[in-house]
Order: sequence, then C-alpha cells, then structure tokens
Amino acid sequence: MNICFFGSSLVSSYWNGAATYYRGMLKEIAKLGHQITFYEPDAFERQAHRDIDDPVWAKVVVYPATPEGWKRALDDATRPADLLVKASGVGVFDAELEQAIAAASTEALRIYWDVDAPATLDAIAAEPRHHLREAIPRYDAVLTYGGGDPVVQAYRAAGARDCVPIYNALDPDTHHPAPPRGDFSSDLNLLANRLPDREARIEKFFIDAAARCPQRSFVIGGSGWHDKPMPANVRAVGHVGTADHNAFFGSARATLNVNRDSMAAYGFSPPTRVFEAAGAGACLITDQWDGIDLFLEPDREILVAADGAAVAAHLDALSPERARKIGERGRERILAHHTYRQRARQFNDLLEGMTTRTEAAE
Repeated sequence: MNICFFGSSLVSSYWNGAATYYRGMLKEIAKLGHQITFYEPDAFERQAHRDIDDPVWAKVVVYPATPEGWKRALDDATRPADLLVKASGVGVFDAELEQAIAAASTEALRIYWDVDAPATLDAIAAEPRHHLREAIPRYDAVLTYGGGDPVVQAYRAAGARDCVPIYNALDPDTHHPAPPRGDFSSDLNLLANRLPDREARIEKFFIDAAARCPQRSFVIGGSGWHDKPMPANVRAVGHVGTADHNAFFGSARATLNVNRDSMAAYGFSPPTRVFEAAGAGACLITDQWDGIDLFLEPDREILVAADGAAVAAHLDALSPERARKIGERGRERILAHHTYRQRARQFNDLLEGMTTRTEAAE
C-alpha cells in the first residue's frame, strides 16, 4: 500500500517529541511491504537541526511552510496514495490540512493520527466550532499514541468512525544500553522540552526534588530551559539529539518521566521517553497517572512518585544495585511486549480490516 503521511518531521527531533514515534512506527510498517512518503514542512528550524539522513525505508518530501507549499504537497500525495495520514501537531497549517484531507476527492483511505490526543480533545471540548468536529467523522479512523478508553470514548463521541490507540514503543535498534558520559553524569536526569502545559509539573517533580537534595546532582536536557531559574545542583544541557539519548539515559542513577498536564489527566499515555529510557536500561521514576501498570510494573520495573518529595525519597532509597535491577527488568518487559514491530503488526491488522470493510461496501 502507498502511504502518504503528513507529520511534523521525520528527520529532526528539534522541538519535535514525535520524531521517535514516527521513526519507530514507519520503519516497521515499511518492513511489512508498504511504501511510505513522509511530507513535512520547512518550519521551526528543524531542517537546520536534522539528526538523521533521509531513511532508506521512507521518501521524505520537505515542502515550504506556505499556503501554496502545503497545497502542492497534498496534491502530490493525493494522486498516488492508497492511504492518506494526517498527524496532529505538524505546527503549521494543521487546520487547513486536516480539513483538506477530510474533503479530498480521492478513493484513498484517510486516517487522523493523533500524537497528543488529550490536548486535541481538550481543544475540541473548549471550542464548539472547532474544525475537527466536522472533519473527524470524514476520516476512516482515528489512531492515537496514547489515551486508552477515555480517549477512545471521547473520540467516538466526537464522531469518529473508529478510534484505536497504537501506543508509543521501543525500537531496540535505536535505543539500547550505551556507555555513560561524564557531561551527562548525575543522580537524576530528565529529558523534556520546556512547554507551558508541562513546566509546572516539572517544577513540582524535578526542580522541587533537586531543591530537597542539595547533595545530589541533577541534569535536565531539552530546549527552552536556559533562562529557567534552577537550584545550583541542576545542570541544563540544552537540546539532546537522538544520537545522544542512549548515553544520556545511561549516565544517571535514575531517569525521571514527567507527563504533560493533559496526558496525566487522561492517563494511559506513556510518552516516547519512557520507552527510550527503558530501552537504554535506565531506572525510571515517573509521575503518577492511570495505566502505568499496563506497561511496567510499579516498584519492580518502574518507580512511581506523587510529587517532588516522593522523587527525593526514591533517590535516598535507591542504591546503584537496585537501580540497575529495576532498569534491567523494565527493559526486559518492554522488549517482550512493547516494540514498534509489535505496534506495526497491530496497525497492519487494522489496515487490512479497513480495506476489507471498504471492499465489502462497494
């Protein structure tokens, strides 16, 4: 099947947390025999911060971030496509693309693939005239990378014909144990861009924990933190490219995951960082949200904290040996049940079912 995919960026993780998900999913989907063309805008300096070359398993088309640019890209995609995919969060002309793909005159299947369903659903709920209220019922299915039953029910209430979570996962070829690096060395690290709906939770879980543990060292990676006031024992190392993620996660006694507000509220939304860090063998500490045990077993494969005080308490009780064992058990669980190869098979089964239903209806 010829799949034309409109997303934020496949070749750059710069201000683009979905890059790992796109790469892991689409690489494995291509292995199942599908042809992938990924359309991404030349926006947000991502092309200047590429961290991979164009992959052999997908054709990458970079279009100008202009009205003419996206229209030409969609026209180019519509003619050969058997499946048109619009991912959420492209960052420019999202509404225009979402409406245009929904209304396109084509026999191709159409999927809306939401890489931040809680935020999208909150936006729809807050705006009675939101464009997706009209567009979503015209897509053949909605896929999400998290959210569980709360997201499924919300999307069906918004008119989706079907909604299926295809969760984040691990690409073991990309994320795996690596030797530690001195510039990333710490007792606790966190990799997250500075975003409005995450900052308060990072203050609560990471910055507060650092303030409570002045004798320990903390490292925060990601864009936007250079002017954020931090305790003296916190080092901000800026954007960390995907090639350095394994070393980053392998250089701390523990790695912290902090979900954004909306993802924590809906639950069942493990971000890519959970699987990346687990793949690297890191001992994970996460903020509390419903559905954690669907992916990792608390206290055995992951540690769960209600606030910064609980994070600090975990660090006080975490010997190097215990951290190593938690990391090993977490990695074993993810490798056994949560790889992109498994997710791609789920997608393929879904696609075959959609194709069969379409053929039966003709």
